[in-house]
Parts: sequence; C-alpha cells; structure tokens
Amino acid sequence: MENELSVSLSATNIKEAIDSAWGKQCTVHAPGTVANLVCGFDILGLALNDPSDIMTIKLIDKPEVIIHNIDEFNLPTDPKKNVAGVPLLDMIERLDNQAGFEIRIEKKIKPGSGLGSSAASAAGGVVAANHLLGNLFSRNDLVQMAMLGERLASGVKHADNIAPCIMGGVTLIRSILPLDIISIPSPPLYVTIVHPQIEVRTEDARQILRKQILLKDAIKQWGNIAGLVAGLMKGDYELISRSLEDVLIEPVRSILIPAFAEVKYRCIEAGAMGGGISGSGPSIFMLSRDETTAYKVEDAMKKVYADTNISFYTYVTTVNTSGVKFV
Repeated sequence: MENELSVSLSATNIKEAIDSAWGKQCTVHAPGTVANLVCGFDILGLALNDPSDIMTIKLIDKPEVIIHNIDEFNLPTDPKKNVAGVPLLDMIERLDNQAGFEIRIEKKIKPGSGLGSSAASAAGGVVAANHLLGNLFSRNDLVQMAMLGERLASGVKHADNIAPCIMGGVTLIRSILPLDIISIPSPPLYVTIVHPQIEVRTEDARQILRKQILLKDAIKQWGNIAGLVAGLMKGDYELISRSLEDVLIEPVRSILIPAFAEVKYRCIEAGAMGGGISGSGPSIFMLSRDETTAYKVEDAMKKVYADTNISFYTYVTTVNTSGVKFV
C-alpha cells in the first residue's frame, strides 16, 4: 500500500463499518473542477456547480469492483483500467479484502475536456463508498486514494482536481508528500467555460511542457500565485485579475487549443477578470464578478467559436463550496 492511513484501522473498526453498510446504497453528484487557475500549475483548483457526474454505489460481499457505465463514452469496466475502479480497489485493500463495491457511473463531464472528468470519477467513488462505511476514512485518505485514479489517467499523482472535488471551493495543494491541502476562502465568483469538442489528453499536454525554465520566469510566476491566493482571501477582485497570468504553461499548451488567444482577448474585452486553460484543456474558463458579465463573456466565447468549424459547449456557473454532494 503506497500511503499510510491517517489513523490506524483495527479489524473491529473495519468489521463494524462493513456490517453497518450491508443493504445500503448512496448516490452522489461529483463536480467538475478547474485546475491550475492559470498560474497555479498542479497546486490550485476550484470546484464547479456545473457540470457534475452522477454515481451510485453499494457494498458487495466479494473483494472486487463491478462497474456499470450509464453513458456513451465506452470507458473501461475493468476496474484496474478505470479511474473510479483503481481508488476503490485501494480502499478494498485497506478494508482487508472483506468486501467490495458495485458502482454505476453516469458521466456528464466529458473525458478529455479539461474539467476534471477523471477526478470526478475517482473522488466521487471513494467519497460515496466512505459514506456507506460511516466515514471510516479521513478526507486526506480519500484524496490519497483518488489520486491513484489521476495517475492512471495522466501518469502523475496530482491533487489539484481531486482536492476541490472532495472539499469544494478553492484549494491549494501545498505538498503531496506529505499531503497538505489548504482551503482558500474566496469572494463570489462566476465561472464561464467554453468546451471545444476536441480532446486534449492530459498525458500528452504534460509531455510538451518545458523541462527547464528561466529563474526570472519562475519569480514572476511565484508572484502571480501569491497574488492570486492573497486576492482570493482578501476578496480583492483587482488583485485577482492582475494575478491571472501564466508565463510558464499557457504559452506552450495554448497551441493545442484553436482560437485560444482570440477567446481570451474577447472575454476580457467583455468584462472578465481573466482566465485561461482549464486543466490541460481544451476547455477555457473565465472568471467574472457578477452574473451579467459572466453571460456577456459566454456570448463572446460563442461568437469566436461560431466562426470556426468546431462544435462547442458553454457553461455559466459558480463555485461549488461543498464538493461531492449526496442526493
């Protein structure tokens, strides 16, 4: 087992949790997320109120994971190849292989969208399973398990989608080893997203990144990250806007997203505070102070992509402050 539990589980604890879960099931909405928040590569993320996946889970008497996909994406049902399955297999191991899970997944977050599709599946599954077990595992335990799904999807165990999906709001990943996640308070924010119907695989988007950077660029990036966190905590919209700048990742990854520069220019012209690539793309997000501006930004996005031959979806939503929700 790769990660130590935050608390020691006895055989009695495990048996009592499993006994109490028999015959029960629960359904959750696992939210989409925006990772990086422009300058915070792999360390910042926020949860969205729309879109979200729908997942239903129940305990079974064999130490295995049975997956039913209720959507058109044809994702693997082999749990070792499924981003929801791998974390649940890890949970089963932590349960001394005394039980397993059957899970139904209806994905509303398209894989490869840059909106945390893999994180929603990974996080939603372990949060729902833990609820059945009477919250046997801590929040950090759940993040560690869900990160295994992210490693399957991208080759890297990152938590910038996982943490906000589980915890809600804006989160800062100060450290992975040891895991240290901080919730960042923020003022009301509206999030406008355009999702061009192309796929950018996270693994591919990581491969094109520069392996070395100039110190002057690193210093500028650190200043923007610190400014963004300070702006969120102070509710300073002007500071947030000034800090939404990425000098390291966006200049490289934006070449994978058609009309990116035009979208960003038109959205800021429409009143957005700023924004950029959501996760590894291809979705683009913009932050606004109010709903009226957020819809003007959506109109700007639509006008740009209407002039291309690329189909697209748009969302106008807000920050989900609670994370995975039970329904």
